[in-house]
Amino acid sequence: QVQLVESGGGLVQAGDSLRLSCTASGRAFSSSAMGWFRQAPGKEREIVAAISWRGAFTYYGDSVKGRFTISRDNAKNTVYLQMNSLKPEDTATYYCAGRPTTMVGTTASKYRYWGQGTQVTVSS
Repeated sequence: QVQLVESGGGLVQAGDSLRLSCTASGRAFSSSAMGWFRQAPGKEREIVAAISWRGAFTYYGDSVKGRFTISRDNAKNTVYLQMNSLKPEDTATYYCAGRPTTMVGTTASKYRYWGQGTQVTVSS
């Protein structure tokens, strides 16, 4: 079992940066692929980025490519999402997710563990 806690959200202006963190409890973290998803009001949850268990492989949603970077530190049981050049359309609740396999998944249904979410609001 893995429990996930996100942090780092907040209110920023367009063009600013934020770094989200997701800390996991449980020994399964280092063998789990991790992902960040987001959900805006009235919209479906969408993948933002994902990373394989050792960090060798990453995946990004089209809307964040070149602006966001996912990384992980297995020694700290933490996965990060560095968000640069933020836009108002990035406003959403951001969720950390994990799946007990080594390879990334690109849809929410492939992930077993979920955090409670952290709000990111980008003003224009």
